[in-house]
Amino acid sequence: IGAYQVSLPDKSKVTFLDTPGHEAFTEMRQRGANVTDIVVLVVAADDGLKPQTVEAINHTKAAGVPMIVAINKIDKDGARPQRVREELLQHEIVVEDLGGDVQDVEVSALKKTNLDGLLEASNHQAELVELKANPKRAAEGAVVEAKLDKGRGPLATVLMQRGTLKVGDIFVVGAVPGKVRAMIDDKGRQVKEAGPSVPVEVLGLSGVPSAGDTLTVVENDARAREVAAYRQSLLDKKRTTSAPISVENMFASRASQTKEFPLVIKADVQGSAEAIASAINRISTEDIRARILHSGVGAITESDVILASASNAPIIGFNVRPNAKAREIAERNKVEFRYYDVIYHLTDWVRGAMAGELGPEMIETVLGRAEVKEVFPAGKKDKAAGLLVLEGVIRKGLHARLTRDDVIVSKTTISSLRRFKDDVPEVRTGLECGVLLADTNDIKPGDHLEVFEVEERARTL
Repeated sequence: IGAYQVSLPDKSKVTFLDTPGHEAFTEMRQRGANVTDIVVLVVAADDGLKPQTVEAINHTKAAGVPMIVAINKIDKDGARPQRVREELLQHEIVVEDLGGDVQDVEVSALKKTNLDGLLEASNHQAELVELKANPKRAAEGAVVEAKLDKGRGPLATVLMQRGTLKVGDIFVVGAVPGKVRAMIDDKGRQVKEAGPSVPVEVLGLSGVPSAGDTLTVVENDARAREVAAYRQSLLDKKRTTSAPISVENMFASRASQTKEFPLVIKADVQGSAEAIASAINRISTEDIRARILHSGVGAITESDVILASASNAPIIGFNVRPNAKAREIAERNKVEFRYYDVIYHLTDWVRGAMAGELGPEMIETVLGRAEVKEVFPAGKKDKAAGLLVLEGVIRKGLHARLTRDDVIVSKTTISSLRRFKDDVPEVRTGLECGVLLADTNDIKPGDHLEVFEVEERARTL
């Protein structure tokens, strides 16, 4: 997850912004399409188009960015580049070989085959769209990634889009002000300035911004604080403003009665925290929904544990661990830590934990229906019902619902089942029988009886 530069033989440079292919990283792919000049769509020659490939195509179209298709893994035995070209047609991507205007390049990343051809195609595309930027204006850039580093504080990987960012520049990014203390390039070297299309890691932020925020250089500290405070007030207002009463809100308030599963999420980088939150929110159902109390970057701290303890929530650490003080408080307050480095393992656990919170699922299967033909005394207090079985089977011990004019009169069980004078285990369709119903004597001719069994299953989401 990041950006890096490749030098060409003519000493020009191409900057690549790398976005993950996993479906959980939808927002990152969308952001990537919006901040790049050319999209290189990598498709495996042996696998063809995947759902996330189609998603990337849609993001590219929405952003209005030109595309180059890199057909990878052509060294594999099952490689079928022509099939990839044909599959792209279904999504209105027509490559040059088929009479279209989209360049496609067959490559092998493993064998380093034709990577020069991919760079040439990128250069050619850049010339066609006449990409230009002014390096002498106030700098602007897009935050690709952000994190909290233990030793260096808040860090942001910024892809410069226009102007030149210099050490000492004062800026605001989202609702976070800052001053450039240092810049690190993609090779880990300190640099004094970064012009258009240069990716750098910026030190000197007062907080961790959101990935996708725009970094803008301003004239002084006061202006940076003013802009940041205004943007923060808008965010706070958006969070606290109550919606007007409407039919939709009434339904929303009813939905708010759904059971909640609280969580605290800490990750190593902003993009991962964002992807995890998005993946967890998709697990929610009508019966239970995940409620993320806090999602942030950096080590798990005492405040995270206190927040989780107050809501009896587990803390999920993705590539991060708690500090010593946090572990001590967690042990005292019985707060659960869960550590992961693969998003799908994390979501599997959340799905299982939410299902466990709801308890087992009760599956009801209707086995038979019957009509009450007559009612007669059975002992001093009870009443027996003479039934005609209309469909299925009536069995002793089954759960039953007695209905009158399609309204449930009572929920009961069949405590006794007879045919003529004999006790029988079951009676089938078309036959008559007599039953005693447990805990009810409110039976009338014309009532209907529906019998069913209930199976308890482990719930899945």
